[in-house]
Amino acid sequence: MVKTTEKVCRVPRSKEEARAAYNRLSKIYDTMIHPFEKTQKQAGLDCLDAKPGEQILEIGFGTGNNLMEIARAVGEKGAVAGIDISDEMLRIARRKLEAKGLSNNARLMRGDATRLPYEDNAFDAIFMSFVLDLFDNPDIPLVLKECKRVLKKNGRIVNVSLQKADTLSNRLYENLHNAFPSLIDCRPIRAGRSLEDAGFTVLEEKDLSMWGLKVRCVLAVVLLPG
Repeated sequence: MVKTTEKVCRVPRSKEEARAAYNRLSKIYDTMIHPFEKTQKQAGLDCLDAKPGEQILEIGFGTGNNLMEIARAVGEKGAVAGIDISDEMLRIARRKLEAKGLSNNARLMRGDATRLPYEDNAFDAIFMSFVLDLFDNPDIPLVLKECKRVLKKNGRIVNVSLQKADTLSNRLYENLHNAFPSLIDCRPIRAGRSLEDAGFTVLEEKDLSMWGLKVRCVLAVVLLPG
């Protein structure tokens, strides 16, 4: 039997509710949320190590801060794509990329990560930061299945998320999540295990922290057989 402390909490909200919530958050995201996640996201970008000429997708790009860094790294010969559930996040991200002269090689859209609107084998890499831990448990395998489909063989994925841990801070946070899921929507998951279950090979896991909670950066790949 799985212990209660080992169970990953559910996220009891519809996609329309999530869309509305992140449309509201877009107004304060860069001032009230991004500063607290910046260090962990940068660790993920360092792990991604985007190269000139690569085609890279970010799922849940928010206001576009990571996208700008990825776009600079891949350069004019590369391209970035981004998908987010929020119309307002999309609007802000597009404006930022245009202001920095980075919009020519960027394709952004609003959409659902459980049904990615991209062809098979389209990307060299995928980046997600504090996004996979927003999906309800049944949706996580669907997102990762789509990631595997759109990645090229030997393509890589970097995921940064809250990591499940049997600690006091974790239990307190999960209690708050369960009590106020609309306000505290992100919750700890086991991203490495989920990636392996989806057929990825995990190459590296790096533990970080945020507000006393464990954060894990996972690098995984789709290995070419043979």
